[in-house]
Parts: sequence; structure tokens; C-alpha cells
Amino acid sequence: MKNYAEQAKVFKAVCDEKRLYIIDLLRQGERCACQLLEDLDISQPSLSYHMKILVESGIVQSRQEGKWTHYSISQAGSLQAVELLSEITNAEDDAEASCNCQVG
Repeated sequence: MKNYAEQAKVFKAVCDEKRLYIIDLLRQGERCACQLLEDLDISQPSLSYHMKILVESGIVQSRQEGKWTHYSISQAGSLQAVELLSEITNAEDDAEASCNCQVG
């Protein structure tokens, strides 16, 4: 059985322009939360909210160094996101192509 709640986390991660911008920043390499705060001009609680969603999706990974958290793109998580999109948008081979509905 598919876990739709887990799948939805991937799409939630990429449905916000700030999170897309964060992903774009992380394409350049690992970033400390303090760097992201400067680049985004948002509050620390707002950044934490966005990063929580990105990390839960698996697209971004984090590591702690002292009091700061460092973020980077997870190659495995990114690949899973691509595979998920491909999986849910491709027709299943055994799906019926025609409708058997009877119009009254």
C-alpha cells in the first residue's frame, strides 16, 4: 500500500517559492543556517519552519555543528523525488483504457 502522506511531503517541499529559492541556494553547496538567513531576509523561526519541511521531504539533509545547523541537498532524496513524480504520472500497464459507464 502506498504511503500518500509521505509522498505528499515531497510536493509540499516544492510548492512554496521560498523553499524553491532555498533549494536553489543549496545547489551551490552546503549552507549554514546563518548564511541562509542573510540570503533570504527572513526570521529564524520562519527559516526553521521551511527547513523542517525540506528535511522531512528527504530532499534536504542537515547536520549540526556547534549551535548552527548546516544544510545541503540530499542526492538520494532528490533522486527519490524524481522517481516519485515519474511513478505517479505514468499510466499503469494494467489500467483499463476505456470507460464502461452506461449513459441513461
